[in-house]
Amino acid sequence: MKKLIILAIGMTTSAVIEAQESSKVETTVKADFVNEYIWRGQKLGDVSVQPTLGIGYKGLSVTAWGNYGLSNSDDVKEFDISASYNIGRWTVGVTDYWMSEGQDPKRRYFKYDAHGTNHVFEACIDYDLGFASVQWDTNFAGNDGVNHNGKRAYSSYFEASVPFSIAGVSFTATAGIVPWSTTYYDTDGFAVNDLTLRAEKEIKVTDTFSIPIFGQVTGNPHSQKAYLVFGFTLQPWASGE
Repeated sequence: MKKLIILAIGMTTSAVIEAQESSKVETTVKADFVNEYIWRGQKLGDVSVQPTLGIGYKGLSVTAWGNYGLSNSDDVKEFDISASYNIGRWTVGVTDYWMSEGQDPKRRYFKYDAHGTNHVFEACIDYDLGFASVQWDTNFAGNDGVNHNGKRAYSSYFEASVPFSIAGVSFTATAGIVPWSTTYYDTDGFAVNDLTLRAEKEIKVTDTFSIPIFGQVTGNPHSQKAYLVFGFTLQPWASGE
């Protein structure tokens, strides 16, 4: 019993220390430029700019993210808002995805009708194992897909990622699966949708400014497609005040 009490105190103390360390307000303003927009093993666009604006405080963060095609005016436009809370190794969150294509032909952002919206709402839970992280996502409302019976699929996605470093370059290996049929991911059952290897390295421009460069190879065994992505990030600042 004493060992259990000591372990519980240790875990609580660790969580408190981590919360204190993250007690500063953090802001992020950046934009990624990519030759292709690939998400969970699916191609959603060609050459694109993907801006991000985020703020975080004591484990709580709110982020706005978008995608806008640069080479193809017909590419789907996207504007997502997510909120998440981190405590220790756990992170839970909700994301509101909005795309210019969906149930509303007028592409109205503030239209939330259950059967006439372009929004999709997703809940997420993530656990950091240290050497790897695992994540489960499920759509619970909005313009979700349907299963093979024509009913709401509650489309879900499981992903595992392992970061590592070789010769000063940061790598991340990711595997993603869709557990059941859904038109949202264009699957008719269990499917391996995403096998990705991503490499990233910062290129120093001046003593105070550097540009992260990244490349990735993504294979989608289910659709039998593969993609080679290159991009870079412009980030005026990322602060903790």
